[in-house]
Amino acid sequence: MERAPDPHLSLHHVHVFVRDLDRSLRFFTEQLGFRLLFDQQTENVGRFIAVAPQDGTAILGLIAPHPDSSEYGLVGRSGHVVFATDDVAAKHEEWKSRGVVFGSGPKATSWRGVVSMFTDPDGNSFALMSQDDLSREMEAQRRAVAERAESERRAARDMEIAREFQTRLFPQMKLPLGSIDFAGRCIQARQIGGDYFDCLPLGRGSVRLVIGDISGKGIAAALLMANLQAVVRGQSVSALEDLGGFVQAVNKHLFENTTQAAYATMFFGEYNEGSGGLHYVNCGQPPALLIRANGNAEELAATGTVLGLFADSEWSTAETRLEAGDTLVLYTDGVTECVDATGAEFGSERLKATLRQRRNLGALALLDTIMAELLEFGGQEQQDDITVVVAKRLPA
Repeated sequence: MERAPDPHLSLHHVHVFVRDLDRSLRFFTEQLGFRLLFDQQTENVGRFIAVAPQDGTAILGLIAPHPDSSEYGLVGRSGHVVFATDDVAAKHEEWKSRGVVFGSGPKATSWRGVVSMFTDPDGNSFALMSQDDLSREMEAQRRAVAERAESERRAARDMEIAREFQTRLFPQMKLPLGSIDFAGRCIQARQIGGDYFDCLPLGRGSVRLVIGDISGKGIAAALLMANLQAVVRGQSVSALEDLGGFVQAVNKHLFENTTQAAYATMFFGEYNEGSGGLHYVNCGQPPALLIRANGNAEELAATGTVLGLFADSEWSTAETRLEAGDTLVLYTDGVTECVDATGAEFGSERLKATLRQRRNLGALALLDTIMAELLEFGGQEQQDDITVVVAKRLPA
């Protein structure tokens, strides 16, 4: 069996037994400058107080045992707690000025360190120590931990900002066409990813539906996706009636402005509200599914290769028609390639069956059904980005 990684382990706190908790709390917070972390009644020891030095690397648990208990004999006998500082003399003078009782001034030791002993109001003894090599190593480790934590915090925040930004790139408004019920959703396998969908009004009762899958995952794919979205939206303005020329322009941009291995699979569909006609180009994208009102399913297969790999690729434009009650479903390969615990794929036939059975649902309800079935089927960590677009033609 594969060995599990070692679980995290750290020292939580050290008990210090005292007679008066309030007095001890004032000593540690007001005279030593410690932070109060916890002050509550507990079931086992009654009132329990936890304090820590400002860097929070150690915790002292203050307990006032009952006079009849065996622990009461431990009050004032603690002598095993050692605090480290890079300047014993300075800390000695600071605490002494606040009334802390030291046995003597800082003393050099045989191991090239400096130690000063002090006591709390109950007589518990503590050591304040510095030692050149040890202090430098401790400080270096502390700074490394702090820098790593801050770096991770910034990275997590940057990733969250990127996720929010990418979410805003997807359509945020309803289609301006009364004959189409539209819904789309993208669930990234990571916080950000390379799937993309869009709906672009072209005017005169037409709209361009787009779905795409950028090669790769994570940040690189997300950057390429954002760039591709800008190109698609920009070219849609200049190529309103020429779907083939539009696809050629998008391919040219990807080929000239990305690495040799970068590519995208995409589906472009241009729907006209008046005629119900759908002109489309499928650039290596999984076949779109057109579910007729009577339950028949048609596949809108690829009409050419992927975008961005070749400068001189060509794509043919195909045509079909959406009648009232027909539903067009676009999806990325993360849908059909979603796997269960045994490694079996969700597959296109299972997707078709779901769409046939639920074809009378509205676009959003059908989208929710697909996503719910994928979540139930997968039952594990998502392996790929999942994007689905549903466009249903409404009755006149």
